[in-house]
Amino acid sequence: MTHPLQPLLHDELVVLRAPTQVWSAADGTIGAAPIHGVAHSDVRVVRGLRLRVGGLAPEHLVSSGRTADRVTIDSLLRHLDDPTPDPGVRLRIDRAVTIEGCADTLTLTTRHDQSITTTVEIELDLDATPIDALKQGLPPAPDIAVQVDGGTARWSGEHVTATLTTTGLRIAERPGGLLLSADVVVPPRGSVSVGWRLDAVDAISAVRGASGPAPWSDAAASGFHLSAVDPRLARWVDRALGDLDALRLTVAGHPDQQFIAAGAPWFFTLFGRDSLWTARMMLPLGTRLAGDTLRVLARLQGTGHDPATAAQPGKIMHELRRQSLVIDDDVTLPPLYYGTVDATPLWVCLLHDAWRAGLPDEEVRALLPHLEAALAWMRDSGDADGDGLLEYIDESGHGLANQGWKDSGDSVQWRDGALAEGPIALCEVQAYAFEAAVGGAALLDAFDRPGGEEWRAWAERVRTAFHERFWVTDPATTGALGPYPAIALDVHKQPVDTVTSNLGHLLGTGLLDAEQSALVAARLGSPELDSGYGLRTMSTDSAGYWPLSYHGGSVWTHDTAIAITGLARDGHHAVAASLAEGLLRAAESFGFRMPELHSGDPASSTARPVPYPASCRPQAWSAAAAIAVLSVVSTE
Repeated sequence: MTHPLQPLLHDELVVLRAPTQVWSAADGTIGAAPIHGVAHSDVRVVRGLRLRVGGLAPEHLVSSGRTADRVTIDSLLRHLDDPTPDPGVRLRIDRAVTIEGCADTLTLTTRHDQSITTTVEIELDLDATPIDALKQGLPPAPDIAVQVDGGTARWSGEHVTATLTTTGLRIAERPGGLLLSADVVVPPRGSVSVGWRLDAVDAISAVRGASGPAPWSDAAASGFHLSAVDPRLARWVDRALGDLDALRLTVAGHPDQQFIAAGAPWFFTLFGRDSLWTARMMLPLGTRLAGDTLRVLARLQGTGHDPATAAQPGKIMHELRRQSLVIDDDVTLPPLYYGTVDATPLWVCLLHDAWRAGLPDEEVRALLPHLEAALAWMRDSGDADGDGLLEYIDESGHGLANQGWKDSGDSVQWRDGALAEGPIALCEVQAYAFEAAVGGAALLDAFDRPGGEEWRAWAERVRTAFHERFWVTDPATTGALGPYPAIALDVHKQPVDTVTSNLGHLLGTGLLDAEQSALVAARLGSPELDSGYGLRTMSTDSAGYWPLSYHGGSVWTHDTAIAITGLARDGHHAVAASLAEGLLRAAESFGFRMPELHSGDPASSTARPVPYPASCRPQAWSAAAAIAVLSVVSTE
């Protein structure tokens, strides 16, 4: 049986500057893989690029990514060369991506004493296909109408208009797109260059590219030194900061407030949870990104009840799109969607941590009404049944079935592989809620607002409910490592007994006592969860475990980093160091650009981590995890 397939990403070259991204083969050509293309603001505008010099395709040598938004592609032109073994004619493509579009500069160079006369031809296939349609494996848009006027070509679709201009190249229409061509003469021992540039404008964009310096560019002034004893960590941090810089966005109408897009190619926008965790991990580099992220999300905070969007008073949003997002036949999300149970307490946690890290009092004070609304949401809507625990269920019939960070449909399952029925109360969300209530109380006290004692009492109620209901204690299930917290409670308030990486999010929050923290740390350090390349999302002794399952056995970098941070806070330094070493091994294998996730196959059986083939990269919280790990390592 055939069905549409999501494009694979792991072998493809990506160059980006949000909200523009270019996916290609290593030689720079576009079209051999479904993900290939030039996309702006979640619409692909070019789906094919084929290059011929002197009638033949160049022979690829190497692609070198200097930064996230630039790559140099070197190739040979042996059919224009003499018969000696040493290559004497070469082509270099310098590809640069900007907020507005992209540009290729092609330079032909010869070492010979004779000039070379040849032709350059570039075929472009035009497009106007939404990125979410590509993700579903749907066919591209039909042929696009293009207008050519001298040295300019223009086409439109899905509210995006693309304009192409050239340097030294003629433009002509061809079936399905454009032909760019030139007759060139490469002078003796010299070079000649031609090029093209594409600029795109989205008439309905919800987000815009961020110009100016990154919010952490003054990191040196914060007293945080970007150095590491382990050179692998230093290289990971360097690559991560470059990727995060390229993922910067702003919400339309507020260019002065930046946040980090969740990741390319599918999540090139604002995600509440992802942006919050990214900003939280980046706090060692200053508070500006945290302050901007808090304000962006506060502006979109829910003010009323709407089951269609999952909005509720005080609730922090899940994701923002330019138009409705169709995930599959059963799930369609509105442009502004609130279906997340954890973004609201995480917003409070970030505000508290940013305040402790030095966010100016006047900025904190301006956010206090949003803090009070977020705390009230936890009590009034997050804990809808009043049992002292936060839970979720999709009320719309077309939203996400699971609304924690593991939001795939099979992410909450029993040890025997059966899916849990909602409403679901996730273990880590209770830790976030506890930490948020305690931190929120501290903020209210510090700024002479009422309610501090109330929220400390509420936090203790969460702690009591968690300890009474979440722990799996049956020796037949727990084995030699002893009791552990379940991933969740199901509709019947029964602990869903699968062992998962969610445990790592409990550490360092204050929810667990010392004995309980030690039990969790032992689980995290076990070979069932520690793959040697990071923390598996699900234990290998669970029936549903599969190393290439999105949330059921794979390794997520940010998830492991959160566990490392919590382990270090609670004093479990050996387990933290082991997991950190696993991430460093993985980072080196992935060229220090950590993907969204990778396989949970053990390091003992693979010389390098196996890619998850549809994993986004760069991914915001995978990149920010480098700073989280550096923060732990540099203090030990």
